[in-house]
Amino acid sequence: MIWGVTIAELLRLMQAHLLLSACAVLAAAAIGLPIAIWAAHNRRASAPLLGAISLAQTIPGLALLALFYPLLLLIARATGWPIPALGFLPALLALTVYALLPIVRNGVAAIRGIDPALREAADGLGMTGTQRLRLVELPLGAPVILAGIRTAAVWTIGTATLATTIGQPSLGDLIFSGLQTENWQRVLVGCVAAAVLALVADGLLALIESGLARRSRPRWITGLALLLAASATAFVGPAGTQQRTIVVGAKNFSEQYILAGLIEDRLHRAGFKTERRDNLGSAIAYRAVAAGDIDVYVDYSGTLWANVLKRNDNPPSKEMLAALTSELAKRDGVTLQGSLGFENAYAFAMKRGRAEALGIRSLTDLASQAPQLKLASDLEFLSRPEWQAVDRAYGLRFRDARSYSPTFMYRALSDGAADVISAFSSDGRISAQDLVTLSDPRHALPGYDAVLLLRPGADPKLAEALKPLVGKIGIDAMRQANWMVDRDKDKRTPGEAAKWLGTTVEGRGGG
Repeated sequence: MIWGVTIAELLRLMQAHLLLSACAVLAAAAIGLPIAIWAAHNRRASAPLLGAISLAQTIPGLALLALFYPLLLLIARATGWPIPALGFLPALLALTVYALLPIVRNGVAAIRGIDPALREAADGLGMTGTQRLRLVELPLGAPVILAGIRTAAVWTIGTATLATTIGQPSLGDLIFSGLQTENWQRVLVGCVAAAVLALVADGLLALIESGLARRSRPRWITGLALLLAASATAFVGPAGTQQRTIVVGAKNFSEQYILAGLIEDRLHRAGFKTERRDNLGSAIAYRAVAAGDIDVYVDYSGTLWANVLKRNDNPPSKEMLAALTSELAKRDGVTLQGSLGFENAYAFAMKRGRAEALGIRSLTDLASQAPQLKLASDLEFLSRPEWQAVDRAYGLRFRDARSYSPTFMYRALSDGAADVISAFSSDGRISAQDLVTLSDPRHALPGYDAVLLLRPGADPKLAEALKPLVGKIGIDAMRQANWMVDRDKDKRTPGEAAKWLGTTVEGRGGG
C-alpha cells in the first residue's frame, strides 16, 4: 500500500497507462514519419499540412478525447460495425493526433536541415531518391527525428491521464478520484507515477538519440533494447480466463465511486470478474451503457428523465420510474433494474446563518435576492435541462455563477467564494456543514431516485447478483457513506466506504 493506493492497483494503472501511451506514440510515428518525409520534399504542401496538424494540437486535450466518443458512436451506428466508442480506442485516436505535431515538424526539419552538398554528392554517386533517403537523409536526420519522438512521448504520457474521462483506465484514475474525494495522497501518487513513466521514456529515447548522434552502436542498441523491454511490460496480461469481465461505470463524484465499489463487491462474491470505468460524464455514461461499452452503473431518475428522454414535466416518482423502465428498454434496450432506495436530488443550498439573515427559505425567496448573490454549481448543472427548468420557473439572475468540481463547490461555499450551491441531497456535507436546502414550491426539479442500469442483453446472472441491492440503501446510510469519504479527518477511501455500506445495507459480514 502506497499512501492509500494498493500496489496491485498502481501497477495495473501504470501498465494500462504505458500501453495506451506506447501505442499512441507508435501509431503517431508510423503515420507522422511518412508524412514528414513527403512534406520535406514538397515545400508547397508542407505549409498547409503543418498548419492543419498544428490546428489539431490547439484543441484542448480533454476536448479532443471527448470528441472522439460521439464520432465513433456515429460511425458505429452508420456502419453497424461493433466499434467500441468508449475506452481504449477513442483515447488512442486522440493521443495519436496529439502526438503527431512534434514528430512531423522535427521530421521535416531533420531532412531539410541536411547539408545540400551531401545531397549533391549522393546524386553524383547515382543514388535514386529512395537510396538517398535511406542511406543519407534518414541516418543523418535520425537524432533530430528522435528528438521529436521524445517530445511526443513525454506529451502523450502526460495527456494520457485525461483518458480516464472517457473510460480508459490510466494513472488519471488516481488523480481524478483523488481530486473528487480530496485524497491528496492519491493525487500525488498518480502524478508521481506519470512523471516517472515520462522520465524513464525520455531517458531511454535520449540514450538512443545520443547513440545515433555519436555513431555509437552499443549506446543506441542498449537504449532501444531497454525501451522495448519496458514497453513489453505493457502488453503482459493476466492469466487467460474464459469468464467475461463485467465493466462497472461511475461518474465523477464520491457517491458514484462508492456505489461502483459496492456493485463490484457484490459481483465478486457472485463469482464475476470486474473492471471499472470511472469519471464518466452523465451523457457519456448513459450512451456507454446503451452501446454496451459498460455493463452496469448507477444513474438518477431525474437525470435520465430530463437529459435522455428530454422530458420537462415532473410526474411523481413512481410514475417517472415506470415510464423510464418502459421507455429506456424500448428505445435503447437498457434495463432499469430498480431504485436502490434513496434519492440524490439537486437542491439549492446555503449556509444556515446566511439564509436566515436574508430570509431565504425557498427558491421563490432566492429569486428576489439572487442579483446580489454568487452561485457555485457542479460542472454539469448550468448546461443541464434542470437548470433551464429552474430558471424558467423562478427567473434566477445571480451576480455571478461559476462551475466547480463537486468537492470544490462545497469549499467555495464554506470559504465565502459562493453564497448558494447546487447541492446533492444525499451529500453528507449538507448536515456536517450546517447547510439548509431551499424548498422548490413550483416543483421545477424532478425526483432523482438512484437506479441501477444494465446494458442491453445483460447476463441474467448479473441482474440476479445485483438484485439484493434494489430498494436496500436508505438515504441516511448513503449520506453516512458519502461523509466517510468527503470529511477532512479520519477519511476513508471509496472502497472502504463501499464495504461499510455493503455490510450496513445487507446486514452481513460476508455473502
